[in-house]
Amino acid sequence: MKDTLKELMNYWRLYVLTLVLGIGGSFQYGIQVSILASPAEHIQSFVNQTWLGRYEVPVEESTKMLIWSFIVSVFSIGGWLGAIHSGTLPVVYGRKKALLINNIVAIVAALLMTLSRVAKSFEMILLGRLLYGYNVGLGLSVHLMYLGESSPKKMRGFLTLTSSIFSAFGKLVGAIVGIRELMGTDDMWPYLLAVSGIPALLQFLTLLCFPEAPRYLYIDKGDEEGCKKALRWLWGEDDMKMELEDMSKERDATHGQKAKTVCDVLRSRSVRWQLLALVIPCAGVQLCGSTALYFYAFDIFCQAGVPKDQMHYLTIGLGATEFLAISLCSLLIDRAGRKKLMGIGYILMGIIMSVLTISLYFKDYYLWVPYLNISLIFFVICIYGVGPAGVSMTLPADLFLQAWRPSAYVISGTVGWVSLFFIGMFFPFVVDGLGESCFLIFVTYCIISGTFMLCFIPETKDKTMVEIMEDFNKLNFKDRESNIKTKNFVLATKL
Repeated sequence: MKDTLKELMNYWRLYVLTLVLGIGGSFQYGIQVSILASPAEHIQSFVNQTWLGRYEVPVEESTKMLIWSFIVSVFSIGGWLGAIHSGTLPVVYGRKKALLINNIVAIVAALLMTLSRVAKSFEMILLGRLLYGYNVGLGLSVHLMYLGESSPKKMRGFLTLTSSIFSAFGKLVGAIVGIRELMGTDDMWPYLLAVSGIPALLQFLTLLCFPEAPRYLYIDKGDEEGCKKALRWLWGEDDMKMELEDMSKERDATHGQKAKTVCDVLRSRSVRWQLLALVIPCAGVQLCGSTALYFYAFDIFCQAGVPKDQMHYLTIGLGATEFLAISLCSLLIDRAGRKKLMGIGYILMGIIMSVLTISLYFKDYYLWVPYLNISLIFFVICIYGVGPAGVSMTLPADLFLQAWRPSAYVISGTVGWVSLFFIGMFFPFVVDGLGESCFLIFVTYCIISGTFMLCFIPETKDKTMVEIMEDFNKLNFKDRESNIKTKNFVLATKL
């Protein structure tokens, strides 16, 4: 008990930093993913009214559907642009300044959303969604960079996973504030879309009180005194010596290299398996079917036979389930390990969605089948939270050394956002074309991703960055000596 209280006292500033970072990119990502479900009807009506006022004819149904698809999907394009800049802005300006700049983008987006109805412009909604996407794409990556580089090794898994907790919490909050009893009304929807400006403003004001990430100061800037000062402020003295030694080994391993580009990561043999271990699960976060459940939850529940007046509350239930599941994952990740949670999670999701696909065909034959389908959807979200959703956020921080890490975040962000764009743009047409079989696409990817993680990827828990790289070098250079020494690794990191 005394040790626990002492640790809480030593790291209380680090926990506050975790909270401050969480209310930015991750929390806002969750809000933006779930918030459009409630005001969709009101926004489409606004598009129709605006079109009628401009051209004196109602908008065609196909045109309205296309505009709505762009409103949903332009968020992903903005996220991709933000993810691209996450490889340069935090390197040039530092993690802290990059987030401060990023918050201004979200505040501008909130103003556009608020004024869109007054200006009678649905284009302002499109631009606002694009800026929100940019804010989240950059914020998610820099949030994880900043937190991973400010955390001691023993807490790195848990603290970086908090980004998933904040994301799930954001989905829950977005679903709650969007109900018709609160802000999901025809009068309030512009303010509902502007909600993300509030956490952006809070993060901007509070982040000014915190230091730059210690690893960035020590390894990238060579500022040892600044690093020590930041560590003392965040942690106290207890673990500082050990962590400085780890940083020193990492800096020696990179041998003074500058930050690598995306092309370097894609071409270098020394990070080939790390790249595979990053790309396949990061794409799986979107292609496993969970995001489709949130974007088009109403359509899926309608197919399951749920009355329309109950759908909002089931969406809230989905958000609460994911939040609780990811919270459970935070307690398991440093015990069960990343590999098992993600690999087994994907395979279980694939199995349950296979059962869901079959049961959807019988929803009209038995009264109890729609309730079984709803239960299966909740099971999918629960397993997604305990495994893939939480663990995938820790991968770039776990798999890559400092010089490679910013570009790794660019790649993971690009894969995630491009996957999200295709899901948002084309999933309604997939549902129309395949009907109950639409989940088979996600089943295939879940089984492939889970098998790959369990069979090929080494565990990373409780290991230093150099130890993790040595494990991966046995795969990257398996045709050479099996026992690769650290000195060989130093040479291997050079192109």
